[in-house]
Amino acid sequence: MHLKTLHLVNFKNYEETEINLSAQINCFVGKNGVGKTNILDAVHYLSMCRSYMNVVDRQNIRFDQPFFVIQGDWEKEDLSINIHCAVKLGAKKVFRRNKKEYEKLADHIGQFPAVMISPYDRDLISEGSELRRKWMDGIISQFDRHYLDLIQKYSKVLVQRNALLKNMAEHRLFDRDSIEVWNEQMSVLAKEIHIKRTSFLDEFIPVFQKHYDSIGSENEQVHLVYKSQLNDAPMEKLLADYERKDAFTKYSNAGTHKDDLIFEIKGHPVKKFGSQGQQKSFLIALRLAQYEWLKEHLGVLPILLLDDIFDKLDHTRVERLMKLVANNYFGQVLVTDTDAHRVQTIFGESDLKATIFSVEDGKVEQLIESEIL
Repeated sequence: MHLKTLHLVNFKNYEETEINLSAQINCFVGKNGVGKTNILDAVHYLSMCRSYMNVVDRQNIRFDQPFFVIQGDWEKEDLSINIHCAVKLGAKKVFRRNKKEYEKLADHIGQFPAVMISPYDRDLISEGSELRRKWMDGIISQFDRHYLDLIQKYSKVLVQRNALLKNMAEHRLFDRDSIEVWNEQMSVLAKEIHIKRTSFLDEFIPVFQKHYDSIGSENEQVHLVYKSQLNDAPMEKLLADYERKDAFTKYSNAGTHKDDLIFEIKGHPVKKFGSQGQQKSFLIALRLAQYEWLKEHLGVLPILLLDDIFDKLDHTRVERLMKLVANNYFGQVLVTDTDAHRVQTIFGESDLKATIFSVEDGKVEQLIESEIL
């Protein structure tokens, strides 16, 4: 599977551009702020129906324009498939496959997988639990449509239950019969979500440790600790125990929406005790494990998106990453960097041929070898 052409109209800083991509390695070079990352983000949009950088769709529309369009021509299993994404102010987002609109965006998730490795990944360590839950849910959902349905239903039930708690507080009346209707639905959904998250991590963690061993500078035990209230008690009991607190706070204090992943190295939180090098290795290993997990479960090679990482990683980590590329571990690769000579040298040392594009002020142009040298 690979993306053959990418066509952008009014997407972020691009008025209109079309890029013909190599099935192997594609490097986009240019100064900071010229729109290199936006190209990778457009590919992520075609894969996951949303931006990697900014989940508010209207904020990805070019300034002073009413819409954006992203189109991609894919080759998958000897078939040519066109994916069309359109976002217009005041209208719902539209996704079409070969001109036929999806009834639900969820039907598209997992069809054209992509994995991004970016400096923004550090937010997985530094930010709150919601980001780590969304990361985990995003992986499972690409393979398990039922799981995606579960978390969408759970989110709706949570909104309704919270609205009821707020309404009851405003009227100073706790209606146990009404809240029990939502408790029953929430309990069933939370139990299934918890089981699926636990099963995923049991399978994922050994893959993650393997990649940390390959990318890190020394052998260290790393772990992802699944922190969930449902580890300690059934959802029904949790809802009963938190009933008074829920009534006071006007919010549901128990459930899988409170789950978290604790990133550990040598038994300690990476956020507090991991060096910068250890944190970088941790995050790259996390993404490589994500790539392998999707590859095995979806039966295709996801697109690998490497955003400005050669400037952020030391030579040893870059070298180990390139060994995986050289061994055909990945399929199509898209890379951004500020230095054409650097990417040419890095891939050249691994005997890899890369197609290099110059990016400047919303314009993308393929370079020939003499222009690079």
